[in-house]
Amino acid sequence: MAFKVEIISKEMIKPSSPTPLHLKTLDLSFLDQIVPPVYVPLIFFYPSHEYDRDLRFESLKQSLSNTLTRFYPLAGRLRDNAYVDCNDTGAEYAEALVHADLRHVLENPKEDDLKKLLPLDPYAGAGEALLAVQANLFECGAAAVAVCVSHKVADGSSLVAFVNGWAAETRGCGYAAMEPRFDLASIFPPREDLCGFRPTAGMTKEKVVTRRFVFDRVALGKMKAAVAAAEGSHVTDPTRVEAVSAFIWKQMMEVARVSSRKIYAAIHAVNLRPRMSPPLTESSIGNLWRFAAAVSPLGTSMTYDSLVTQLRTAIKKIDGEYVKSMMSGNAYLEYLRRMGEQVAKGEVEFCNFSSWCRFPAYKADFGWGTPVWVSTTTMPFKNVVILMATRCGEGIEAWVSLLEEDMAVFERDSELLSLLNTNRKLLA
Repeated sequence: MAFKVEIISKEMIKPSSPTPLHLKTLDLSFLDQIVPPVYVPLIFFYPSHEYDRDLRFESLKQSLSNTLTRFYPLAGRLRDNAYVDCNDTGAEYAEALVHADLRHVLENPKEDDLKKLLPLDPYAGAGEALLAVQANLFECGAAAVAVCVSHKVADGSSLVAFVNGWAAETRGCGYAAMEPRFDLASIFPPREDLCGFRPTAGMTKEKVVTRRFVFDRVALGKMKAAVAAAEGSHVTDPTRVEAVSAFIWKQMMEVARVSSRKIYAAIHAVNLRPRMSPPLTESSIGNLWRFAAAVSPLGTSMTYDSLVTQLRTAIKKIDGEYVKSMMSGNAYLEYLRRMGEQVAKGEVEFCNFSSWCRFPAYKADFGWGTPVWVSTTTMPFKNVVILMATRCGEGIEAWVSLLEEDMAVFERDSELLSLLNTNRKLLA
C-alpha cells in the first residue's frame, strides 16, 4: 500500500569523541576508488514496541554518536576520490513519522514506495555525507531504520557490520561489538591514474524497474535437485545462491533473445575477505570484493546445470593467489577497461549478481528485538540482481532490476512463476 512519510527533524550527528590527529586522513584503497559514487541502502523493519517516542529517538542519536567514534571515517568527507578527511563533520540523521501501520505496508510491499523511508536518494549522485540515517516510526509503534552509506568507503558487508555495531551500542552492549579496521589501502594501494576507467560506467538513463522475487525453501530444493539430476551435470551439490543466480541468468538470456553475435555473461561479486591469505574478517571495512565472470559462448543455448558449472568455476578462480595478483591494480584495471569497451560496442551484455545472503543483517537488534524484514530498494542499474536471505534463513529474495520492457516479459515467465512464493506478506 502507498503511505505518506513526514520528516519531523534533521540534524548532523558527530562522533562523541574527537578523532585523534594521527587518524585524520584515511586513504582510499584502489578497490574503493573504482566503485561508482553511489550509496548502499538497507532498511531494517521492527515490530511494534512499548516506548516513549522521544526517548527512542534520543537513544538512537546518542548511540550513533558513540558508534561514530569507532567508525570515524563515516563522519568525515571524501576528497578527490583519493582519501577521507576524517574531520568529524558528522553523519546526516533524520527522524520521520510514517502515516501507516507497518502490517499494512508489509502485506504487499511496493518496491518504489520503500524509497520514501530512505534519508536520501542513493543513486542521485555523491552527496557530502558518507553516512545518512533515517529513523522512521509508524503509527502502530513499529519502526524502520534506514541506512545509506557511501559505496566509496563501504560495501554491503561493511554496512551490515556498522549497523550491528550501532545496534549493540544502542542496547548497551557496545563493549562487545567488533572493532572495525580501516587499513585496506595498505593492501590495495590507491592509484593516481585509473587508466581511463570511469567509476560511473554502467549507470543508465533508460527506464529501469526493480521487482522482488521470493524463492522459499521448497522452490530452492526443486532448483538444486534439477541441477544435480541433469544428465552429465558436473555439479551435484549446488548452493542456493548458485541455483538462483544461474536460473535468473538463464531467464534473462531468454528474455533478451541473445543473437549469435553477442556474448551474454554473468558477473558475480565475490567477497574477498575469506579468500585472502591470510583471511580477513568482516571487521575489515571498505570495498573488499571483485567480479567473477562466467560466459555463455557465442551462439549456444546452455542448459541450467551448465550455467551453474560456469558460475562455480568462475568464482573458484578468485583465490588467495588471484587476490595477490590484483594488489597492484594494473591487471584488474585493464580487465575493467576491456569490459567497458565490449559493452560500449554492443559485443557483451552483462547480468550482474551480488549475494548478501551471508551478511548477518537479521541480527541487528536495537533493543526492540530482531528485524521482521530487511530490504534494499530500487536501483537505476539494468541487469542487476541483489540476493538477500529471507528472515527464516531458508529462502532467498532476489531484487531484480531490468529495463522496463524486459521486466514485463521476465515477470510473466511461466517457469519463474511456478517457483515463486506468491505470498508477499512479511508478517504472519
